[in-house]
Amino acid sequence: MIDSSWGLNTIKQGMAYSVCRSLQCGDCGLLFSDIRFSDDELHRLYEGYRGLDYTALREVYEPGYTLRNEALKQQIDYGCTLERFLEPLLPAGALAILDWGGDSGKNTPLRSRARQHDVYDISNAEVIAGAHAVSRKQALANHYDLIVCSNVLEHVPYPSDLLQDIRQLMTPQSLLYIEVPYEELMRHNGQQALPQKKHWHEHVNFFSTTALEALIANVGLQPLRIVSDASITAGLKSSYLIQAACRLA
Repeated sequence: MIDSSWGLNTIKQGMAYSVCRSLQCGDCGLLFSDIRFSDDELHRLYEGYRGLDYTALREVYEPGYTLRNEALKQQIDYGCTLERFLEPLLPAGALAILDWGGDSGKNTPLRSRARQHDVYDISNAEVIAGAHAVSRKQALANHYDLIVCSNVLEHVPYPSDLLQDIRQLMTPQSLLYIEVPYEELMRHNGQQALPQKKHWHEHVNFFSTTALEALIANVGLQPLRIVSDASITAGLKSSYLIQAACRLA
């Protein structure tokens, strides 16, 4: 039974929603839903992501989303901080960059230095001038200096499978940048977050720093730098990020 103790904003009290179980790894602390999307379901959910039809439907179930979506669609305001994080780890000169899950490519870091700026995204969003939309097959046929996977792993059913795909197009010189939300629930509760998780909403994976480190190691990557204190404002809300830069192990 949903009551005020759940702390939800748009879900009415007393209503029953689809039942799923929350699970948390006892070793790394990853918190996740037991419902995993199929490839078809994932494409249906994110094709046209944040477009007119998507936004109108979500507004029905989540009043106020349209306003928040307009803010989310703006270019990120922490791009300079992100580039300072990455630049010491990259060679000088022009870069071949792939933004995996990069929407239009407007938030791709260091794109001003790109000799090649590719974007792979299942939403089929129109990319900005200078960027090139590529298919998964086309992306896997190339090698890149910098691969960006920003705010993607929290959405996908099998993050390790996605990183294994990305790993195929990395060389020993390639740098992979990973960014995931550091959800308030995880920041304040860590390994004890499971009893506090009442409702699942869009993100199906909640990461701790330890969980992201374990994921990176399990797919044969070596972290060069991980930080979890980046505070940002996006979509009219303040939040924190976990950022990781890694290479092939």
